[in-house]
Amino acid sequence: MNQEVTDFIKALKEPWQGELSTNLREVVHQAIPDVHERIQYKKPHFLKNGKYAAVISTSKNAVSFTIFNAAELELPEGMFDGPPERKTMKLREGDTFDSRQLVSLVSQASGSL
Repeated sequence: MNQEVTDFIKALKEPWQGELSTNLREVVHQAIPDVHERIQYKKPHFLKNGKYAAVISTSKNAVSFTIFNAAELELPEGMFDGPPERKTMKLREGDTFDSRQLVSLVSQASGSL
């Protein structure tokens, strides 16, 4: 775990954003045990073998989670947006997600990295 990423999450003003970001970070670590974390472009990026696997991004009223290398994934209808190579899920206060499903998707997407 990268201290800069930990500090980023702790510094989020809204507690619900911190909770979602922490949970998403745990998803990435379950899916990619040897993941490398870093802050880039002012947000947490997760890399496998030097290639982007996922990113967490926050805005005033949402937490976004992007999975890279997603062209081959079979995604749940209406859950993700974006071009084939990267898919983004936008979560708002009160939203939840299926951790096991997300771990599986991140694991599949990062499998060829």
